Amino acid sequence: MVAVVSTTDLCDANLANVDGTFRVLPPVFRSFGRHSAFCGLVVTVKCFEDNSLVKAALESPGWIDTPQGRVGCVLVVDGGASMRRALVGGNLALLAVRNGWAGVVVDGCVRDVAELAQCAVGICALASIPLPTEKRQTGQAQVAVQIQGVRVVPGDWLYADADGIVVSPYSL
Repeated sequence: MVAVVSTTDLCDANLANVDGTFRVLPPVFRSFGRHSAFCGLVVTVKCFEDNSLVKAALESPGWIDTPQGRVGCVLVVDGGASMRRALVGGNLALLAVRNGWAGVVVDGCVRDVAELAQCAVGICALASIPLPTEKRQTGQAQVAVQIQGVRVVPGDWLYADADGIVVSPYSL
């Protein structure tokens, strides 16, 4: 597993980055999972008020094996910043834990907040709402997404902690 690195240290080390490869997400995300600090290789889902593809992603292994060892993955969900439906709840968080995901970042809402807090995984989202999604089997997986105006691409590296969330095209 990759060790979690402080996002403030990463920002300090990348102050001279002028090519836009090092990106910082706006400070609008709240931590809901038991792990407030997490990092890993990015997998993406783009969906709107339908978490069918989120569930499908979390049902798969949340890591990859490399010559350097096992690396956890972070599911980044572009939910269009919808505040009307929860894209992740207790059942999906348990799937994430069971399948070894390092974390989930939702540009949208979650639900079952008390259950999420007990799950040994990082979960960040904009807010909570009790209303579930509809199941229409719509959306896209493994595509470039815009999270609060910041481009995130499958294969990027994401680092999250109490200070914020940063993204890079390479392991930092």
